[in-house]
Amino acid sequence: MKRFLLGFALALLAACGDDDSSFAPRDDEPMSSSSENVTPQSSEDETSVSSSSARSSSSSVTPQSSSSETSVSSSSVRSSSSVASSSSVRSSSSAEPALSSAEGGEDLSSSSVRSSSSALVEDLSSSSSAKSSSSSAKSSSSAKSSSSSVSSSSGYVPYDHKADLGDAIRIKSSDYKTFIDERNGRSYYYITINGKNKKGEAASVTVMAENLNVGKMIFYDDNQANDSKIERFCYDDDTTNCDRYGALYQWAEMMQLPSRCNTESCADLIQPNHQGICPDGWRLLTQDDFYIVLHADNNKHGIQDARAIRFGGFNYSGYSLVGAGYVWNRRLENLGTATHWFYAEEGTSFANERAFASTTTNSGDIFTTYEVLKTNGLSVRCVKLEE
Repeated sequence: MKRFLLGFALALLAACGDDDSSFAPRDDEPMSSSSENVTPQSSEDETSVSSSSARSSSSSVTPQSSSSETSVSSSSVRSSSSVASSSSVRSSSSAEPALSSAEGGEDLSSSSVRSSSSALVEDLSSSSSAKSSSSSAKSSSSAKSSSSSVSSSSGYVPYDHKADLGDAIRIKSSDYKTFIDERNGRSYYYITINGKNKKGEAASVTVMAENLNVGKMIFYDDNQANDSKIERFCYDDDTTNCDRYGALYQWAEMMQLPSRCNTESCADLIQPNHQGICPDGWRLLTQDDFYIVLHADNNKHGIQDARAIRFGGFNYSGYSLVGAGYVWNRRLENLGTATHWFYAEEGTSFANERAFASTTTNSGDIFTTYEVLKTNGLSVRCVKLEE
């Protein structure tokens, strides 16, 4: 019995000693496989990065700067991580081999971190420099464009409309007079044309030898819908075309009637000698007026005698039509080769949306008068009121 009790006591003491040792592994005991992922403690000279901290290093680690390195603040590094630029992608891919080393149990020394950070700094610097260069290029391009625009504008000489007037053989220079539209200071040539009216009687009309050009330019694919001011189209949205060829107007704008009159009849608002957008002392052209122009005393070639020589005509009348082009169903058409002009008259069959207009081209005796959409943009001529 004593032997049995003694053996039991010795066995109990041995068992207690093994349990205590499990809480205190010896320094020379190999670490288990799970300890390979434990990040070693860093010292003052070293910075150890675990796989998780390496993945977030671009956003949370502030690279230490030295005299030979570019300093980057933590805010700029954080900012770089939020931008999916090519530089950040390159920085991320260059960090992958370091993660593999860490998983193999090797420490990342401070020099390797600085090297990785330096690459990031260079990428950031390169990206910043590229953006700065791009910005400078854009600024330079903008400056050139602005300079070109200013140069073009400052170098533009107003078109000499005398070049489109009748020649000295058929039209005396003294037959043309000028007046100034006080609304914008523009000077216009005008002429008195003697001929015959529809009754075959002698008649005359004093008319502009240029198309009207007044108002604020708007884009040609818009409607001239601001009833508080005069609006105009310029071919190609270029005011120099308005200067040379005159402006283009929708019918209601020409008539200075509410813009709704482009889509509904406003016959009750049309006045005799309707002034519309013409200057004071002038009124809008009618079909009767243009009949006298076509049947001027000097004319021999019909519509060709109303066209400027530069527009394929003979200009015997001195009326001097030019190839102003037009806006047709929201499209620009035929600058230099054709022209349309409105009359102060609504259409008869579709008075709600159409008005009378005439057209000619720069070749032959083509001349047509018909009803067109009021929303088209056509030329305008004015006639001087009889005194």
